[in-house]
Amino acid sequence: MDPNQFNQASTDMEINQPPTDSVSEVAFSPKANFLAASSWDNEVRIWEIQSNGTSVGKAAFSHQAPALCCAWSQDGTKIASGGVDKAGRMMDVGTGQSVQIAQHDGAIRCIKFVEAENASPIVATAGWDKMLKYWDLRQQSPIGTVNLPERAYAMDCNNPLLVVATAERKVVIFDMTNPTTPFETVDSPLKWQTRTVSCFTKKDGYAIGSIEGRVGIQYVDPKMKDKSFSFKCHRESKGLEVHVHSVNSIAHHPGYGTFSTASNDGSFVFWDKDARQKLNFHAKLGGPIISTAFNGDGKLFAYAMGYDWAQGYKGNVSSIKNTIMLHAVTEQDVKPKAK
Repeated sequence: MDPNQFNQASTDMEINQPPTDSVSEVAFSPKANFLAASSWDNEVRIWEIQSNGTSVGKAAFSHQAPALCCAWSQDGTKIASGGVDKAGRMMDVGTGQSVQIAQHDGAIRCIKFVEAENASPIVATAGWDKMLKYWDLRQQSPIGTVNLPERAYAMDCNNPLLVVATAERKVVIFDMTNPTTPFETVDSPLKWQTRTVSCFTKKDGYAIGSIEGRVGIQYVDPKMKDKSFSFKCHRESKGLEVHVHSVNSIAHHPGYGTFSTASNDGSFVFWDKDARQKLNFHAKLGGPIISTAFNGDGKLFAYAMGYDWAQGYKGNVSSIKNTIMLHAVTEQDVKPKAK
């Protein structure tokens, strides 16, 4: 494939005053162009993205140790986060007040708002203590707990589908009408450690990415399981060698249901799973990409760059910049091609 047939992301804009250490997760409000980022400098920051692509810092709050995850409420009024301090925290964007809403016995690696549409907010937290907990924001104790098979590495929810990926390649799937009893626990279709999961917009399955340049497309409905497949990506041939890169983040476009993969090879790629087709890619962006997110209408795509520790401490060179970039999404990026 000729790399020159695709546009490079040269017009992408950098966020104003990015975090001082690696970003762990970026998340867009579903209701407005507010972008949140949790980072290893213990902070969770929020920016407002202007119509011209510039950004204005709006608010921030702190954990007592690195912040590992963040997520917006469905109404866009609250941002929740989890960290190595074993605490889940939440800030009301209107008041700027932050409070602790969750507690684990280990680092909280994943956090999501998981309630049904127009229901009272329910936050799910999953941690390195091998626990999944559900929190009603009006109560101090969890309203439900689930023992996971291993430490939580990635989680996504598109109610009623909740997917938790853990160490040892386990994937625990929940139907949120019965949130404390797993619908199914399966092995990842990929042979290596899971990095990311993202639920399909149609809520009938999920995409899962691993450290070994591969993505699994998995359907949950037993009648659809024969449509599941996996494919290789984010690999480059150098002579007889093939360099394989980690798939660090998968995000689904809210309109078309197509999806992106982003990697520590410094690229992001857009795909159509139904046509099993690559739509567009943007490469050589200057450093590993750690986390990505589409905004509510799918017209903006945020990607966080920084070191992901894939090469150990020796790979942590000063030329790798910690920042967040904004990409204006085109139809060429995300619209399925006519058959």
